[in-house]
Amino acid sequence: MNEITRRRALQLAIGAGAGALLTTLPSACLFADATKAIEGGKKIRVGFIGVGDRGTGLLKIALRFPDVEIPAVCDIIPAHAKRAQDLVEKAHGKRPESYEQGPHDYRRLLERGDIDAVLLGTPQELHAEQTIDAFRAKKFVGAEVPACTTVDECWAMVRAQKEHDGGYMLLENYIYSSYVMQVQAMADAGLFGDLTYGFGGYIHEIRDMRFTKDGQLTWRGRNVLKNRGLVYPTHAIGPVCRWMGIDGVKDSLQTLVAMDSKPAATKLFAAEKFGSESEPAKIDFENGDTNHALIRTKQGRLIELRYDTSSPRPAGMGQYSLQGTKGAYDSAFGLRHVYIEGRSPAHQWEPLEKYESEFQHPYWKKQAEQAKTTGHGGGDWFTIADFLQAVRTGKSPIDMIDAVTWTCIRPLSEQSIRNGSQPVEVPNFRQG
Repeated sequence: MNEITRRRALQLAIGAGAGALLTTLPSACLFADATKAIEGGKKIRVGFIGVGDRGTGLLKIALRFPDVEIPAVCDIIPAHAKRAQDLVEKAHGKRPESYEQGPHDYRRLLERGDIDAVLLGTPQELHAEQTIDAFRAKKFVGAEVPACTTVDECWAMVRAQKEHDGGYMLLENYIYSSYVMQVQAMADAGLFGDLTYGFGGYIHEIRDMRFTKDGQLTWRGRNVLKNRGLVYPTHAIGPVCRWMGIDGVKDSLQTLVAMDSKPAATKLFAAEKFGSESEPAKIDFENGDTNHALIRTKQGRLIELRYDTSSPRPAGMGQYSLQGTKGAYDSAFGLRHVYIEGRSPAHQWEPLEKYESEFQHPYWKKQAEQAKTTGHGGGDWFTIADFLQAVRTGKSPIDMIDAVTWTCIRPLSEQSIRNGSQPVEVPNFRQG
């Protein structure tokens, strides 16, 4: 098959919903952002850039797929790279080459001809540069969240993908949780009617993760030191955008307003852990304990987001709500309820599980046992499965436009807050 024929075949496949896993995602989620398909039966060759805790976790999952090869790994910490090499060698019997000579040694990895794609498990501040470099090297990119940190980086990535015809998938795992996908199936079936409101909250107390044992700031601590607003937005916005079919065409994010509370909890935590006169206790974090954003869409829908990783509370990272003209979904800390007008008892919530047999997503019907052994409620399994399928077929379920649209909430929320909570326009990256 020549390149022109392959590209046309991929375009037709999108309309037909081809793909072992991608077929079950809503059609609005599928956009062709790559043109190179890998022939059936051929191994998918992936290089891992960044194999710290998160990168190593994803590497372990990738090694469970029989059609994957890992020719090379890269990390600026040699011990991390060696750990990854050991894992690959144990699983595949062949030791991958390691790249660990400084922050840009990943570029030598990108020069390899035996790699089809790279997975970025590096800090978010590095994602834009590494993604663009990978596009130039003609590698498909799977990137951890968020996609980058600034609006300028969002546009630079969009331009680079177009210029180099690059493939891309954001590795946002929250859209793959079983309950998120069940609500997706119910929304697609029209049970909630015309969707008017959605809420997404990333509420996850991680104050202890902001400091090393001796009181130095980790990357999580540095992330909230001088940055205000929703600095980690994709877990909250991703599921809501999926449910509403926000695609930049039929509907798009238009206007954002953000506010934050004062920062207090992390400073108190540092004083209690390290001592009130310690250096960590003297650090003044700028990121508020709670950060809120309101977003209005082109169709007049309202999306509310909350980011809070400072306030002490029991674990329960994902909180979501969805409201339509015929029903609603609401969840918080493991309690998930739905109300469907005409099906639910009048004015009474019902457990989401009541509708599981009828609306369980096909992903979870077929691969629940494999998924349950991985992190983020099984979402990590499907994230890697879809990433590998995207590399093979050239179709991405979370493409570049999704990635930068969800990510730009980070800089835009800070802009709004620092300007006295003034409204800011959300770029339409698909039509811009």
